[in-house]
Amino acid sequence: MKIAIWGNELIAWTAAACFAEMGNEVLFVPHYKGGSENTRKSSSKDAPANVKEEPGLIKQFEEQENSGRLQFSDSGNASEAILHLLAFLPKQIDLANSLCELLAIDESRQLVLINTSNFGIGASDKLQEQFKGQQQIMAYIPDQLPAGSALKNFKQPDHLIIGCQHDWALMHIRALYRPFSQNLNNWLIMSAKEAEYTKFAITGMLALRLAYINDLANLADELDVDIDIIREAMGSDERIGQHYLNPGCGFGGEHFPQYIEGLAGTLSEARNSSLLSTVLEQNEKQKELPFRKLWRHYDCDLQGKTISIWGLAFKPGTASISNAPSLKIIDALLNQGCTVQVHDPMALENIQQHFEQHIYRNQLQLCQHEMQTLENSDGLLLLTEWPQYSSPDYQAMSELMNTQLIIDGRNLFDKEFLQELGFTYQGVGR
Repeated sequence: MKIAIWGNELIAWTAAACFAEMGNEVLFVPHYKGGSENTRKSSSKDAPANVKEEPGLIKQFEEQENSGRLQFSDSGNASEAILHLLAFLPKQIDLANSLCELLAIDESRQLVLINTSNFGIGASDKLQEQFKGQQQIMAYIPDQLPAGSALKNFKQPDHLIIGCQHDWALMHIRALYRPFSQNLNNWLIMSAKEAEYTKFAITGMLALRLAYINDLANLADELDVDIDIIREAMGSDERIGQHYLNPGCGFGGEHFPQYIEGLAGTLSEARNSSLLSTVLEQNEKQKELPFRKLWRHYDCDLQGKTISIWGLAFKPGTASISNAPSLKIIDALLNQGCTVQVHDPMALENIQQHFEQHIYRNQLQLCQHEMQTLENSDGLLLLTEWPQYSSPDYQAMSELMNTQLIIDGRNLFDKEFLQELGFTYQGVGR
Protein backbone atom coordinates (compact mmCIF):
# COMPACT_ATOMS: atom_id res chain seq x y z
CA MET A 1 0.00 0.00 0.00
CA LYS A 2 1.10 3.58 -0.63
CA ILE A 3 0.65 6.04 2.23
CA ALA A 4 1.61 9.70 2.56
CA ILE A 5 2.47 10.94 6.04
CA TRP A 6 2.26 14.67 6.78
CA GLY A 7 3.69 16.42 9.82
CA ASN A 8 6.69 16.39 12.13
CA GLU A 9 5.29 14.87 15.31
CA LEU A 10 6.72 11.76 16.97
CA ILE A 11 3.85 9.65 15.66
CA ALA A 12 4.62 10.76 12.09
CA TRP A 13 8.20 9.46 12.24
CA THR A 14 7.14 6.32 14.10
CA ALA A 15 4.30 5.50 11.70
CA ALA A 16 6.58 6.12 8.70
CA ALA A 17 9.21 3.69 10.02
CA CYS A 18 6.69 1.03 11.08
CA PHE A 19 4.46 1.12 7.98
CA ALA A 20 7.54 0.92 5.73
CA GLU A 21 8.89 -2.04 7.71
CA MET A 22 5.67 -3.92 6.85
CA GLY A 23 6.20 -3.45 3.12
CA ASN A 24 4.21 -0.29 2.50
CA GLU A 25 5.49 2.49 0.25
CA VAL A 26 5.73 5.53 2.50
CA LEU A 27 5.98 9.12 1.24
CA PHE A 28 6.98 11.34 4.15
CA VAL A 29 6.40 15.11 4.20
CA PRO A 30 7.48 16.39 7.64
CA HIS A 31 7.73 20.05 6.62
CA TYR A 32 4.54 20.76 4.70
CA LYS A 33 4.08 24.51 4.37
CA GLY A 34 0.63 24.64 2.82
CA GLY A 35 -0.78 24.77 -0.68
CA SER A 36 0.39 22.81 -3.71
CA GLU A 37 3.93 24.18 -3.73
CA ASN A 38 6.70 21.62 -3.45
CA THR A 39 7.89 21.28 0.12
CA ARG A 40 11.60 21.29 0.90
CA LYS A 41 13.19 17.87 1.01
CA SER A 42 14.41 16.71 4.38
CA SER A 43 16.47 13.96 6.02
CA SER A 44 16.60 12.09 9.30
CA LYS A 45 19.26 14.59 10.45
CA ASP A 46 16.47 17.19 10.52
CA ALA A 47 14.33 15.16 12.91
CA PRO A 48 13.14 17.01 16.03
CA ALA A 49 14.93 16.33 19.29
CA ASN A 50 12.24 14.05 20.74
CA VAL A 51 12.46 11.84 17.63
CA LYS A 52 16.25 11.61 17.74
CA GLU A 53 16.06 10.71 21.42
CA GLU A 54 13.40 8.03 20.99
CA PRO A 55 15.05 4.61 21.53
CA GLY A 56 15.60 2.75 18.25
CA LEU A 57 13.48 5.05 16.09
CA ILE A 58 16.08 6.80 13.94
CA LYS A 59 17.88 3.49 13.36
CA GLN A 60 14.71 1.81 12.08
CA PHE A 61 13.74 4.90 10.10
CA GLU A 62 17.08 4.97 8.27
CA GLU A 63 16.94 1.22 7.63
CA GLN A 64 13.60 1.65 5.89
CA GLU A 65 14.88 4.68 4.00
CA ASN A 66 17.83 2.62 2.75
CA SER A 67 15.44 -0.15 1.69
CA GLY A 68 13.65 2.29 -0.62
CA ARG A 69 10.25 1.71 0.98
CA LEU A 70 10.44 5.02 2.84
CA GLN A 71 11.33 8.28 1.16
CA PHE A 72 11.06 11.95 1.92
CA SER A 73 8.68 13.52 -0.55
CA ASP A 74 7.34 16.84 -1.71
CA SER A 75 3.69 17.76 -1.51
CA GLY A 76 3.13 17.18 -5.23
CA ASN A 77 4.15 13.52 -5.23
CA ALA A 78 2.70 12.73 -1.81
CA SER A 79 -0.71 14.14 -2.68
CA GLU A 80 -1.17 11.37 -5.29
CA ALA A 81 -1.52 8.67 -2.62
CA ILE A 82 -4.90 7.24 -1.59
CA LEU A 83 -3.98 6.82 2.08
CA HIS A 84 -2.86 9.83 4.13
CA LEU A 85 -1.90 10.24 7.78
CA LEU A 86 -1.97 13.71 9.35
CA ALA A 87 0.31 14.32 12.33
CA PHE A 88 0.44 18.06 12.89
CA LEU A 89 0.94 20.13 16.03
CA PRO A 90 -2.26 21.45 17.68
CA LYS A 91 -1.43 24.98 16.49
CA GLN A 92 -1.08 23.77 12.86
CA ILE A 93 -4.78 23.40 12.11
CA ASP A 94 -4.34 25.83 9.20
CA LEU A 95 -1.87 23.42 7.59
CA ALA A 96 -4.38 20.59 7.93
CA ASN A 97 -7.03 22.75 6.30
CA SER A 98 -4.65 23.65 3.47
CA LEU A 99 -3.76 20.00 2.90
CA CYS A 100 -7.42 18.97 2.81
CA GLU A 101 -8.14 21.75 0.33
CA LEU A 102 -5.32 20.46 -1.86
CA LEU A 103 -6.47 16.84 -1.73
CA ALA A 104 -10.16 17.66 -2.23
CA ILE A 105 -9.72 19.36 -5.61
CA ASP A 106 -10.51 16.19 -7.56
CA GLU A 107 -13.85 14.91 -6.26
CA SER A 108 -13.52 11.67 -8.22
CA ARG A 109 -10.43 10.53 -6.32
CA GLN A 110 -10.54 7.89 -3.61
CA LEU A 111 -9.06 9.15 -0.34
CA VAL A 112 -8.72 7.84 3.19
CA LEU A 113 -7.28 10.41 5.58
CA ILE A 114 -6.32 9.43 9.12
CA ASN A 115 -6.08 12.39 11.45
CA THR A 116 -3.93 11.82 14.55
CA SER A 117 -3.54 15.49 15.44
CA ASN A 118 -4.79 17.10 18.65
CA PHE A 119 -7.04 19.75 17.10
CA GLY A 120 -9.92 19.34 19.53
CA ILE A 121 -13.28 17.60 19.66
CA GLY A 122 -15.10 17.87 16.34
CA ALA A 123 -12.05 18.98 14.33
CA SER A 124 -12.00 15.92 12.07
CA ASP A 125 -15.63 16.45 11.10
CA LYS A 126 -14.84 20.04 10.16
CA LEU A 127 -11.95 18.86 7.99
CA GLN A 128 -14.29 16.31 6.39
CA GLU A 129 -16.56 19.13 5.20
CA GLN A 130 -13.99 20.07 2.56
CA PHE A 131 -14.45 16.73 0.79
CA LYS A 132 -17.37 16.19 -1.58
CA GLY A 133 -16.43 12.82 -3.08
CA GLN A 134 -18.35 9.76 -1.92
CA GLN A 135 -15.09 7.91 -1.20
CA GLN A 136 -13.14 10.74 0.41
CA ILE A 137 -13.22 9.98 4.13
CA MET A 138 -11.57 11.67 7.12
CA ALA A 139 -11.06 9.29 10.06
CA TYR A 140 -9.52 9.89 13.46
CA ILE A 141 -7.11 7.60 15.32
CA PRO A 142 -5.77 9.16 18.54
CA ASP A 143 -2.05 9.49 19.07
CA GLN A 144 -1.39 7.26 22.08
CA LEU A 145 2.38 6.87 21.77
CA PRO A 146 4.27 7.42 25.04
CA ALA A 147 7.70 9.00 24.73
CA GLY A 148 10.39 6.42 25.40
CA SER A 149 8.49 3.43 24.02
CA ALA A 150 6.89 4.72 20.82
CA LEU A 151 8.05 1.87 18.56
CA LYS A 152 6.88 -0.85 20.93
CA ASN A 153 3.49 0.73 21.49
CA PHE A 154 2.89 1.33 17.79
CA LYS A 155 3.80 -2.24 16.88
CA GLN A 156 2.03 -3.90 19.82
CA PRO A 157 -1.04 -1.86 20.76
CA ASP A 158 -3.34 -3.30 23.41
CA HIS A 159 -6.30 -1.65 21.67
CA LEU A 160 -7.06 0.57 18.70
CA ILE A 161 -9.58 3.41 18.75
CA ILE A 162 -10.83 4.05 15.21
CA GLY A 163 -12.96 7.10 14.60
CA CYS A 164 -14.60 6.05 11.34
CA GLN A 165 -17.99 4.60 10.46
CA HIS A 166 -17.58 4.33 6.69
CA ASP A 167 -17.21 0.67 5.66
CA TRP A 168 -15.02 1.34 2.62
CA ALA A 169 -12.57 3.51 4.58
CA LEU A 170 -12.56 1.08 7.51
CA MET A 171 -11.54 -1.71 5.15
CA HIS A 172 -8.43 0.28 4.15
CA ILE A 173 -7.62 1.24 7.73
CA ARG A 174 -7.91 -2.35 8.95
CA ALA A 175 -5.64 -3.54 6.13
CA LEU A 176 -3.06 -0.86 6.97
CA TYR A 177 -2.98 -1.69 10.68
CA ARG A 178 -3.42 -5.46 10.32
CA PRO A 179 0.32 -6.33 10.77
CA PHE A 180 0.21 -4.66 14.19
CA SER A 181 -3.12 -6.09 15.31
CA GLN A 182 -3.34 -9.71 14.21
CA ASN A 183 -3.66 -10.82 17.83
CA LEU A 184 -5.79 -7.84 18.75
CA ASN A 185 -9.48 -8.35 19.44
CA ASN A 186 -10.05 -4.89 20.90
CA TRP A 187 -10.93 -2.75 17.86
CA LEU A 188 -13.02 0.13 19.17
CA ILE A 189 -15.00 1.54 16.23
CA MET A 190 -16.90 4.81 16.69
CA SER A 191 -17.44 8.17 15.04
CA ALA A 192 -14.52 10.57 14.60
CA LYS A 193 -15.97 12.98 17.17
CA GLU A 194 -16.50 10.17 19.67
CA ALA A 195 -12.90 9.01 19.16
CA GLU A 196 -11.64 12.55 19.76
CA TYR A 197 -13.79 12.78 22.88
CA THR A 198 -12.55 9.36 24.04
CA LYS A 199 -8.92 10.45 23.80
CA PHE A 200 -9.62 13.55 25.86
CA ALA A 201 -11.71 11.60 28.35
CA ILE A 202 -9.02 8.95 28.94
CA THR A 203 -6.32 11.58 29.41
CA GLY A 204 -8.52 13.55 31.79
CA MET A 205 -9.28 10.46 33.88
CA LEU A 206 -5.59 9.63 34.22
CA ALA A 207 -4.86 13.21 35.23
CA LEU A 208 -7.60 13.09 37.85
CA ARG A 209 -6.18 9.88 39.33
CA LEU A 210 -2.71 11.42 39.54
CA ALA A 211 -4.06 14.60 41.11
CA TYR A 212 -6.12 12.64 43.63
CA ILE A 213 -3.30 10.37 44.78
CA ASN A 214 -0.99 13.37 45.08
CA ASP A 215 -3.57 15.17 47.22
CA LEU A 216 -3.91 12.07 49.39
CA ALA A 217 -0.12 11.83 49.70
CA ASN A 218 0.19 15.46 50.73
CA LEU A 219 -2.49 14.94 53.39
CA ALA A 220 -0.71 11.75 54.53
CA ASP A 221 2.39 13.85 55.20
CA GLU A 222 0.39 16.07 57.53
CA LEU A 223 -1.28 13.13 59.29
CA ASP A 224 1.91 11.06 59.56
CA VAL A 225 0.39 8.24 57.51
CA ASP A 226 2.28 6.12 54.96
CA ILE A 227 0.63 6.63 51.57
CA ASP A 228 2.16 3.40 50.25
CA ILE A 229 -0.02 1.38 52.61
CA ILE A 230 -3.08 3.38 51.61
CA ARG A 231 -2.28 3.08 47.90
CA GLU A 232 -1.84 -0.70 48.13
CA ALA A 233 -5.19 -1.06 49.88
CA MET A 234 -6.91 1.20 47.34
CA GLY A 235 -5.44 -0.74 44.43
CA SER A 236 -6.63 -4.06 45.84
CA ASP A 237 -10.20 -2.91 45.19
CA GLU A 238 -10.97 -4.21 41.68
CA ARG A 239 -13.03 -1.10 40.97
CA ILE A 240 -9.88 1.03 41.33
CA GLY A 241 -6.75 -0.99 40.50
CA GLN A 242 -3.13 0.11 40.77
CA HIS A 243 -2.72 2.01 37.50
CA TYR A 244 -1.74 5.69 37.84
CA LEU A 245 -1.79 5.53 41.64
CA ASN A 246 1.86 6.41 42.27
CA PRO A 247 2.21 9.76 44.04
CA GLY A 248 5.05 12.02 43.02
CA CYS A 249 6.18 15.52 42.21
CA GLY A 250 3.85 16.14 39.30
CA PHE A 251 3.42 15.02 35.70
CA GLY A 252 4.97 16.63 32.65
CA GLY A 253 5.54 15.96 28.98
CA GLU A 254 4.27 17.77 25.92
CA HIS A 255 1.13 15.97 24.76
CA PHE A 256 -0.38 14.85 28.08
CA PRO A 257 -0.81 18.40 29.47
CA GLN A 258 -1.96 19.61 26.04
CA TYR A 259 -4.86 17.17 25.96
CA ILE A 260 -5.83 18.08 29.52
CA GLU A 261 -5.69 21.79 28.69
CA GLY A 262 -7.85 21.18 25.63
CA LEU A 263 -10.49 19.26 27.56
CA ALA A 264 -10.34 21.75 30.44
CA GLY A 265 -11.09 24.54 27.98
CA THR A 266 -13.98 22.62 26.43
CA LEU A 267 -15.46 21.78 29.84
CA SER A 268 -15.12 25.37 30.99
CA GLU A 269 -16.76 26.75 27.87
CA ALA A 270 -19.56 24.22 27.54
CA ARG A 271 -20.26 23.29 31.17
CA ASN A 272 -18.59 26.06 33.20
CA SER A 273 -16.57 23.28 34.87
CA SER A 274 -13.21 24.05 36.48
CA LEU A 275 -12.39 20.46 37.48
CA LEU A 276 -9.51 19.84 35.07
CA SER A 277 -8.28 23.43 35.28
CA THR A 278 -7.87 22.82 39.00
CA VAL A 279 -5.96 19.61 38.25
CA LEU A 280 -3.52 21.54 36.08
CA GLU A 281 -3.07 24.25 38.73
CA GLN A 282 -2.50 21.67 41.46
CA ASN A 283 -0.01 19.80 39.28
CA GLU A 284 2.09 22.94 38.88
CA LYS A 285 2.17 23.30 42.66
CA GLN A 286 3.06 19.63 43.05
CA LYS A 287 6.16 20.11 40.90
CA GLU A 288 7.51 22.44 43.59
CA LEU A 289 6.99 19.92 46.41
CA PRO A 290 10.63 18.66 46.65
CA PHE A 291 11.87 22.26 46.75
CA ARG A 292 9.39 23.18 49.48
CA LYS A 293 10.48 20.18 51.56
CA LEU A 294 14.12 21.21 51.15
CA TRP A 295 13.26 24.82 51.95
CA ARG A 296 11.55 23.84 55.19
CA HIS A 297 14.35 21.47 56.18
CA TYR A 298 16.85 24.36 56.04
CA ASP A 299 14.53 26.87 57.74
CA CYS A 300 14.00 28.88 54.56
CA ASP A 301 17.70 29.61 54.02
CA LEU A 302 19.38 27.84 51.08
CA GLN A 303 22.01 30.47 50.30
CA GLY A 304 25.35 28.80 49.53
CA LYS A 305 23.99 25.24 49.73
CA THR A 306 25.07 22.58 47.23
CA ILE A 307 22.07 20.58 46.08
CA SER A 308 22.14 17.39 44.00
CA ILE A 309 19.42 16.33 41.57
CA TRP A 310 18.95 12.87 40.09
CA GLY A 311 16.58 12.82 37.13
CA LEU A 312 15.74 15.75 34.86
CA ALA A 313 13.51 14.25 32.15
CA PHE A 314 9.74 14.38 32.70
CA LYS A 315 9.74 10.57 32.90
CA PRO A 316 12.19 7.65 32.51
CA GLY A 317 13.07 6.48 29.01
CA THR A 318 13.13 9.89 27.34
CA ALA A 319 15.41 12.92 27.09
CA SER A 320 12.46 15.30 26.96
CA ILE A 321 12.25 17.91 29.71
CA SER A 322 8.97 19.33 28.43
CA ASN A 323 7.00 20.57 31.47
CA ALA A 324 9.30 18.53 33.73
CA PRO A 325 9.37 19.29 37.49
CA SER A 326 13.15 19.68 37.24
CA LEU A 327 12.75 22.98 35.37
CA LYS A 328 10.87 24.71 38.17
CA ILE A 329 13.04 23.23 40.88
CA ILE A 330 16.39 24.10 39.28
CA ASP A 331 15.17 27.63 38.61
CA ALA A 332 14.10 28.05 42.25
CA LEU A 333 17.36 26.65 43.60
CA LEU A 334 19.49 28.89 41.40
CA ASN A 335 17.53 31.94 42.45
CA GLN A 336 18.08 30.98 46.09
CA GLY A 337 21.84 31.06 45.60
CA CYS A 338 22.42 27.31 45.52
CA THR A 339 25.03 25.43 43.54
CA VAL A 340 23.04 22.77 41.69
CA GLN A 341 24.71 19.53 40.58
CA VAL A 342 22.53 17.47 38.25
CA HIS A 343 22.52 14.13 36.48
CA ASP A 344 20.22 12.39 34.01
CA PRO A 345 21.03 9.46 31.68
CA MET A 346 19.59 11.26 28.64
CA ALA A 347 18.48 14.83 29.35
CA LEU A 348 21.68 16.71 30.25
CA GLU A 349 22.02 18.37 26.85
CA ASN A 350 18.43 19.60 26.93
CA ILE A 351 18.89 21.02 30.43
CA GLN A 352 22.06 22.78 29.33
CA GLN A 353 20.24 24.39 26.41
CA HIS A 354 17.25 25.34 28.55
CA PHE A 355 19.32 27.15 31.17
CA GLU A 356 21.89 28.57 28.75
CA GLN A 357 20.60 32.12 29.16
CA HIS A 358 19.88 31.88 32.91
CA ILE A 359 21.53 34.67 34.86
CA TYR A 360 22.82 32.13 37.39
CA ARG A 361 23.78 29.43 34.89
CA ASN A 362 27.34 29.21 36.28
CA GLN A 363 25.86 27.72 39.44
CA LEU A 364 24.46 24.78 37.44
CA GLN A 365 26.88 21.87 37.06
CA LEU A 366 26.14 18.99 34.72
CA CYS A 367 27.56 15.67 35.92
CA GLN A 368 28.19 12.64 33.71
CA HIS A 369 27.78 10.20 36.61
CA GLU A 370 25.14 10.34 39.31
CA MET A 371 27.66 9.93 42.11
CA GLN A 372 29.49 13.09 40.96
CA THR A 373 26.46 15.14 41.91
CA LEU A 374 26.84 14.12 45.56
CA GLU A 375 30.26 15.65 46.18
CA ASN A 376 29.93 18.11 49.10
CA SER A 377 26.15 17.91 48.71
CA ASP A 378 23.73 19.33 51.26
CA GLY A 379 20.85 17.25 49.95
CA LEU A 380 19.72 15.01 47.11
CA LEU A 381 16.44 15.53 45.26
CA LEU A 382 15.24 12.58 43.18
CA LEU A 383 12.85 13.82 40.49
CA THR A 384 12.78 11.06 37.82
CA GLU A 385 12.64 7.36 38.69
CA TRP A 386 15.30 6.06 36.30
CA PRO A 387 16.04 2.38 37.08
CA GLN A 388 19.75 3.04 37.56
CA TYR A 389 18.95 5.16 40.62
CA SER A 390 17.03 2.38 42.34
CA SER A 391 19.85 0.65 44.17
CA PRO A 392 22.89 2.92 44.51
CA ASP A 393 25.96 2.50 46.71
CA TYR A 394 24.54 4.03 49.87
CA GLN A 395 27.85 3.89 51.73
CA ALA A 396 29.56 5.87 48.98
CA MET A 397 26.65 8.33 48.94
CA SER A 398 26.96 8.91 52.66
CA GLU A 399 30.70 9.54 52.39
CA LEU A 400 30.35 12.00 49.52
CA MET A 401 27.55 14.11 51.00
CA ASN A 402 27.99 16.85 53.58
CA THR A 403 24.45 16.24 54.79
CA GLN A 404 22.81 12.83 54.37
CA LEU A 405 19.46 14.25 53.27
CA ILE A 406 17.35 12.60 50.54
CA ILE A 407 14.09 14.07 49.28
CA ASP A 408 12.50 11.40 47.13
CA GLY A 409 10.04 12.96 44.70
CA ARG A 410 9.01 9.56 43.26
CA ASN A 411 9.05 7.31 46.37
CA LEU A 412 11.73 5.19 44.71
CA PHE A 413 13.76 4.36 47.82
CA ASP A 414 13.05 2.26 50.90
CA LYS A 415 12.40 4.74 53.70
CA GLU A 416 13.16 2.44 56.64
CA PHE A 417 16.37 1.14 55.08
CA LEU A 418 17.73 4.64 54.43
CA GLN A 419 16.86 5.78 57.93
CA GLU A 420 18.64 2.73 59.32
CA LEU A 421 21.74 3.81 57.36
CA GLY A 422 21.59 7.26 58.95
CA PHE A 423 19.99 9.24 56.11
CA THR A 424 17.29 11.81 56.70
CA TYR A 425 14.58 10.73 54.26
CA GLN A 426 11.49 12.56 53.01
CA GLY A 427 9.20 11.10 50.38
CA VAL A 428 5.77 12.02 49.05
CA GLY A 429 3.22 11.01 51.69
CA ARG A 430 5.79 8.96 53.57
